[in-house]
Amino acid sequence: MPTSTILPNVDGLNRDDLDRRIVAMYRDVATDAHVDLHFPIGRRLAEALGYPYDLLDRLPAQAVRSFAGVGYHLDLAYLRPGERVLDLGSGAGMDVFAAASQVGPAGAVAGVDMTPEQVAKANRARREHHTRFHEGRIEELPFSDASFDVVISNGVINLSADKPRVFAEAARVLRPGGRLAVSDIVTAREIDDPITARSELWAACIAGATPARRYFDEIADAGFHVHHVRRNSYRFTSERARRATDRFGARSISLLAVKPTTTKTQEVSR
Repeated sequence: MPTSTILPNVDGLNRDDLDRRIVAMYRDVATDAHVDLHFPIGRRLAEALGYPYDLLDRLPAQAVRSFAGVGYHLDLAYLRPGERVLDLGSGAGMDVFAAASQVGPAGAVAGVDMTPEQVAKANRARREHHTRFHEGRIEELPFSDASFDVVISNGVINLSADKPRVFAEAARVLRPGGRLAVSDIVTAREIDDPITARSELWAACIAGATPARRYFDEIADAGFHVHHVRRNSYRFTSERARRATDRFGARSISLLAVKPTTTKTQEVSR
């Protein structure tokens, strides 16, 4: 874990405390200790979000059981055989394994997650030699520049208090022309400071969500061109989370963005 710091633009929120809250919550997901979760998990969720049944049938059941995403974005990623893919916040590995089935043995898929139990569970479920998992932070990726053709992420970037750094890192490890396919939680309105200062609500995917316009601007600032955005059918499970959803207009979206092949500035479409 990093040394203790106050998070950027979040008064009074300590990164160590936030890390502990997030790791504890997703440790429970990995170990099937589903106590007081604010969000749904598992195969039923994946099916509701649009994952094809036949794809889920081919994936390790233990990874599917711990799935905690907020949308389906692999169709937007347009994965092709032989491509190199990175999953930010890979959890128990379901999206890594799904991507691996599309890029085939000539490709490679890596996952990064900060929860040791999630990484361990993903490694236990791993069947293919062209998949690998790393313990680490999505703000500090352990990969060289232009290492990947596609970066994916599902319901994770909202947990970061430094989203511009996440998008900058995604751009750094993508080759020119590379693709970013993401599902995440955004809001219609700014979340109040008393809520954003509560680390347990960040871990629940509520307090860290930012207004959609800012989210898109941060992607554009990292050098991406947003090609497609769609809204997902997703509902939190706890009454507390649903109240926050209603109050701030929280919603799940999936998007595709592309890193330009040149450094010329391009207009971002939404």
